[in-house]
Amino acid sequence: MSEGAQRPVPEHSYFDHDADVGIIGRGPTLEAAFEAAAAAMFAIMADPCALQTVTAVHVAFEEPDPELALVTWLNALLAEARSAGLILGRFELRRSGSHWSGEAWGERWRPDLERGVEVKGATLTMLAVRPDAGGWEARCVVDV
Repeated sequence: MSEGAQRPVPEHSYFDHDADVGIIGRGPTLEAAFEAAAAAMFAIMADPCALQTVTAVHVAFEEPDPELALVTWLNALLAEARSAGLILGRFELRRSGSHWSGEAWGERWRPDLERGVEVKGATLTMLAVRPDAGGWEARCVVDV
């Protein structure tokens, strides 16, 4: 994508789950739905509007199954964020066959950044990745 070009904004939402939080990412492509799911997950931990996206992390993995790829993507982002002391707020993902690679941007936690609920990890509970009327939907439960 050329510098300055704007990407369509994928949307995210949540669904009820007894003990944890269900996240839903939607987008025109599978990758955009995964990006929106990541945005939903990190928005549980901090207000994305309060974040500066100045520090990048990179993740790459192999996974032929799109449902397992969603969980792998989300958990890889959590691991990178934790190891660097970051909260992430912007996401890009690419896929070539079963190879996935992406970047996420955020910033180090700072004292004036209000913390929400800590997400421990993405789970296989209620996991679904499927086409929908507007493109793709990706959902799962995250452990909080």
